[in-house]
Amino acid sequence: MKKKVLSIVLLAIFGFMLANYINTDSAAVKQEKATKITFIELGSVRCIPCRKMEPVLTDIRKKFPEDVKVIFHDVWTEKGRPYAKKYGIRSIPTQVFLDKEGKEYFRHIGFFPEEEVIKVLKKMGAKK
Repeated sequence: MKKKVLSIVLLAIFGFMLANYINTDSAAVKQEKATKITFIELGSVRCIPCRKMEPVLTDIRKKFPEDVKVIFHDVWTEKGRPYAKKYGIRSIPTQVFLDKEGKEYFRHIGFFPEEEVIKVLKKMGAKK
């Protein structure tokens, strides 16, 4: 009898955890679909021009919280190296802009001033 009760309790806990995971995952997918643009910065924390991009990334996150998802990959690390390969990076920093379907619509190599980034974002409909 105790084993049955314990099994039911464990099954209920597992079911609750699974339902919570699915709901959390669904919310993340909805948020991802709501994002119009993904701005990917491929660089390194040890690269001076890349470090100059840090305030630009921070400002873009603040100015376009709903429309733009900002991602940074340090391509000089083991974790970030696959992204350099994925996006065909030859020098850093490189900025890649993806539309809501994940298709690249713009790319820039080198330091990219905030005003210029904003122009690229607005071209695809991002609003402050």
